Amino acid sequence: MENMFCYQCQETAFSSGCVIRGVCGKQPDTAKLQDLLIDILKGISVINSQLRQQGVPDRSASRFLVAALSTTLTNVNFDNPALEQCIAQALSIRNTLLGEAKKREITLHDYPEVNHQAASGHYLEEAEKVGILSEPNEDIRSLKQTVIYGLKGAAAYALHAWNLGMEDEDVYEAIETALAEVCRRDISQEELTNLVLTTGECGLRVMSLLDKAHTTTLGNPEASIVKTGVRKNPGILVSGHDLCDLEELLRQTEGTGIDIYTHGEMLPAHYYPALKRYGHLVGNYGNAWWKQAQEFESFNGPILMTSNCLVPPPLRTNYKDRLYTTNTVHYPGCLHIPQPEAGKPKDFRRIIEHAKHCAPPTELENGEIVGGFAHNQLSSMIDKIARAIHEGSIRRFVVMAGCDGRMPARSYYTEFARKLPSDTVILTAGCAKYRYNKLPLGEIDGIPRVLDAGQCNDSFSIAVLALRLKEVLGMEEINRLPIVYNIAWYEQKSVIVLLALLSLGIRNIHIGPTLPAFFSLNVLDTVRKTFGLGSISTPDEDLHAWLGIDSKNVGATKSKEIPVA
Repeated sequence: MENMFCYQCQETAFSSGCVIRGVCGKQPDTAKLQDLLIDILKGISVINSQLRQQGVPDRSASRFLVAALSTTLTNVNFDNPALEQCIAQALSIRNTLLGEAKKREITLHDYPEVNHQAASGHYLEEAEKVGILSEPNEDIRSLKQTVIYGLKGAAAYALHAWNLGMEDEDVYEAIETALAEVCRRDISQEELTNLVLTTGECGLRVMSLLDKAHTTTLGNPEASIVKTGVRKNPGILVSGHDLCDLEELLRQTEGTGIDIYTHGEMLPAHYYPALKRYGHLVGNYGNAWWKQAQEFESFNGPILMTSNCLVPPPLRTNYKDRLYTTNTVHYPGCLHIPQPEAGKPKDFRRIIEHAKHCAPPTELENGEIVGGFAHNQLSSMIDKIARAIHEGSIRRFVVMAGCDGRMPARSYYTEFARKLPSDTVILTAGCAKYRYNKLPLGEIDGIPRVLDAGQCNDSFSIAVLALRLKEVLGMEEINRLPIVYNIAWYEQKSVIVLLALLSLGIRNIHIGPTLPAFFSLNVLDTVRKTFGLGSISTPDEDLHAWLGIDSKNVGATKSKEIPVA
């Protein structure tokens, strides 16, 4: 047996699976502990699903479940002691649920996931019995992992919503029901394919929940200009995705002389009215998550990682002692800021005091980024957009949402965006935008040619726009809209976004730079035939195939009026 096996991210080794250590930096023992944690969470889901059928689900167990599932996302938790503590808590919750099920005379089928007997200090021994390859059927394994990876993304969004005080029992039920179904030994490939779409429906629901949590708390995002330069004050850099943490940090640093900068997927914080009011939220520093090593070093001040995506600090770096983690993020040797007691704010005093003694950030660039086109802003522009489509000023929208990553092949997205004709508009969300959001692509009738909806979860806004356009343009079929989907993916949040789009009936989505390694050949054939899911080629070939464009004449060229498949 391999030291480990993990193929949940796009950069997995040789596009087949990491077996020695993770490309992300995850060590074999860490991978095995995460495998064990997931297996115990399946057991919790089996029991709580049965309790739910009797009308008595344990909501605290559901909350724990989404947090624990989130800790297994790519680039989140690299710390074995933290994982062992989470496993111990999971076993305790499992035992409590078992006791409740016994009291209610609930018969549990013989699920190994319900009966882990691991004792503290022996978790790795138990972990050897579980893991991805414990399912022998390659196609069943492929579909089960697709569901699990989608649920990881959904759990992360549910956790962000819970941090803002919002939750949805239907989301908890959907996650637990799907995890319980994955445990079935008799589940068929057809049932699992349907479960993939059901998971996508859960994704839509949880993204809607998080959107409500963000907009209720922080207001609707507005079209905004974000600065990329620096000031002369010491600063704190906030990366990850959690806007709740950012808002609390802004409160606690107000009037201290410390500037707050965003990084990576925190860029959309600048679009929210409640956050824009803080004068010391001064701009966005750097680019996508994978450039952390160079950008964190040059920032000079402390960095707060609020969620994925954390890159393990290189050995020869000067910022590890300035790196703080919180929520589900853990890294050995980095100070972790714990969750507060109920009703109390998170305590950021230590990172604030640290910042006061640091030099101001070293400037990387000095420009502007335009964004803030979430569904409320887009809805206010819908008549203008529809008119531009009718008049032929806009011939196509190209959805280029998703993730960025380290692979040189991702330069494809920059070249593709650069070669798009002048009558196309890019719809984006997630850190994939860093491949083109600083290109001078201009406007169409006052509409920016890059419409950034926000974070990866704000792909929900792109789905809302598609449905609104379908209504406004009087189309009966969503796949007849003038929209092409060219999505970059990296990890499990992008998986749930993809499944959400599929559940809406959207077909012929192209993903890259490679297809998921967790798709077996038979499953890949099925998703191609059923959903029209495809891969990318070269920018020139794809522009010609999808838009009928000769890229040699791009610039003043307009795309041919061809129907969208």
